[in-house]
Amino acid sequence: MTSNDTSVSRRNLLKAAGGAAASASVAGYVDTGSAEDAQQQGGGTLTYARGNDSGTLDPQNTTSGEDVKVTNQIYDRLIEFKPGESSLVAGLATEWNLQGQKATVTMREGVTFHNGNECTVDDFIATYRRFTDSNYEYYPGDEYVSSYGPFTLGNWISGIQKNGDYEMTIQLEQRYAPFLRNLAMFASSVLSEQAIQERGTDLSTNPMGTGPFVFENWDQGNQRIRLSANQNYWGEGPNVSEVVFTAIGRNTTRAQTLVSGGADIIDGLGAQSAQIVDQSQNAELLEKQGINIGYLAFNMARVEAFRDKRVRQAISYAINTEAIVNTIFRGIAVPASQPIPSNVFGYNEELDPYPHDPQRAQQLLNEAGYGDGFTFELATFQNPRAYNPSPIQAAQTVKSNLNEVGITVNINQQPFNPFLNYTSSGKHDACFLGWMTDNADPDNFYYALLHPGVSQDKVPNGQDWVSWDTEGFNTLDVAAWANTEFMDLTERAQKTYNQQERANLYKQAAQIAHDEAPWVFIDHAKELRGVGTNVQNFVVAPIGGPFLKQVSLSN
Repeated sequence: MTSNDTSVSRRNLLKAAGGAAASASVAGYVDTGSAEDAQQQGGGTLTYARGNDSGTLDPQNTTSGEDVKVTNQIYDRLIEFKPGESSLVAGLATEWNLQGQKATVTMREGVTFHNGNECTVDDFIATYRRFTDSNYEYYPGDEYVSSYGPFTLGNWISGIQKNGDYEMTIQLEQRYAPFLRNLAMFASSVLSEQAIQERGTDLSTNPMGTGPFVFENWDQGNQRIRLSANQNYWGEGPNVSEVVFTAIGRNTTRAQTLVSGGADIIDGLGAQSAQIVDQSQNAELLEKQGINIGYLAFNMARVEAFRDKRVRQAISYAINTEAIVNTIFRGIAVPASQPIPSNVFGYNEELDPYPHDPQRAQQLLNEAGYGDGFTFELATFQNPRAYNPSPIQAAQTVKSNLNEVGITVNINQQPFNPFLNYTSSGKHDACFLGWMTDNADPDNFYYALLHPGVSQDKVPNGQDWVSWDTEGFNTLDVAAWANTEFMDLTERAQKTYNQQERANLYKQAAQIAHDEAPWVFIDHAKELRGVGTNVQNFVVAPIGGPFLKQVSLSN
């Protein structure tokens, strides 16, 4: 299916601000569209079924892709991703430019929040401060804002100068290549200053943005969220009257619901459920190469054995990741050898996945002094994710593989939202996790997931890990890994605007991550969606989606 978003053809692109995942981050852009071009048409209720309910509707209080599916309908960002691609297009900003340590932004005039207030620079400044500034009167607290705050905006912005209601200059702490892409991330969704002041943390259950859909209600008992069309939306669409998000935990049940007409779009498909959709006359299976990683992380701060890279390597050899991908995931993924997939620039083609080699694993365990084995807990989510559509089966395979080399694994399975809280507080020994890119830049994998977020001088001599109570620690680094050579490479790559130089630095970082094995690299998965035959203009989007404003329903 193709997108009906014709806005690009009527816009004047002066300079490309993205291109593909491999595009440069330093760019300028001008958009000549206006709110007068927007049209709403069509109607009906679009039902989107997924594997898990949301945990919050505040984009500053989540790291969960399930939450983002809903908040992306309610909020806009200064810059957006083109549906189904990784190039940048205009959102609430019509012009932008990044040079050195300064970004200039011109915002679109005439855009209103769902309460009727106009969106201006003041709203973005309030958004930024609520997310990153503990001295801000309306800062909700360190335990409330997600770990996205620092690595999306907080670490990079030193100040914002307002140059009128619609223009601002953002001063950066350093040269930062991915900055424009960060402005397009869900965590950079622009909130209403008035809502921040009046509602505080109530935005978690009562969101209010400028997006194509308006929040109506959330039936948490039945795991159902209802949105209505924003009749005053500044852009094109929406083309349905309502969107309902509903949660159906079992993959096959979700697929059968689609086939029977109880849902219009579904995600979180595994091999069996994908087959149900593919064989149906009432639905279509859509797929696209994903920009993601699925992995098993070792919490080095909690388990002493994991601090020895020979143990980590041994586990990587002992786990048959190829069997997990080919037998359990059955063709919807490929084995991984490094943190980024092959469609992101900086991918190191010289690296291969760890082969299944129990003898080598036992040899390394013997060398490390763990030849008789040890015991650890593997925390896993129960619900399907794109990067791990069958987590319980995968965990059982890990348990069986490691039992062969004397390691006992106790599986701790939890619903997704409690699981994220559990791992983000460092309570796990090891855990399954994964990542679906926020901005298609390698920094969004390397720095976001494997850099501890602290300066190198905070890493104790002789250690390649830090404790979870280290000031400024990045809780997305669930391995607590802190390899200073790796940190140096990723920090240098952030400051480099030459793309080839950046790519070379990331290839070196990939080699270190592969050899040091803070994770068992499992897979890069396809993005699969089941779509009813009544659905038009839906596009599979590995980044920035789902783009439901352009979807329409036929009778």
